[in-house]
Amino acid sequence: MIDPRIGKRIKQCRERLGLTQEQFAEKTGLTTNYISTVERGASFPRCEKLILIMNALEVSADAIFCDVLTHTTSYQATALSKELAALSPEAQKRILQMVELMVKQEKENDK
Repeated sequence: MIDPRIGKRIKQCRERLGLTQEQFAEKTGLTTNYISTVERGASFPRCEKLILIMNALEVSADAIFCDVLTHTTSYQATALSKELAALSPEAQKRILQMVELMVKQEKENDK
């Protein structure tokens, strides 16, 4: 079964670049129909095409697979860090205090 989260991530990355499916298809040399089926999760690209897609999106594999792999926390932490930086200093402080408390609790639970 194909995980639809992968197609969703590909679509998000494409949209972040401001590309339509047609423009992205032209950039990759793939068809618009193929891009659509991948983004909808109806098909999964073979290795060569997946590499082509990720290179065209200018992203790492972590960016595409972060929702489905269990060992991609560093990518997610970096993405959250960027989002946090866009917030006001007061909001950043509140969120960091909550995260620090949660980390402390986890460490205590591991003892």
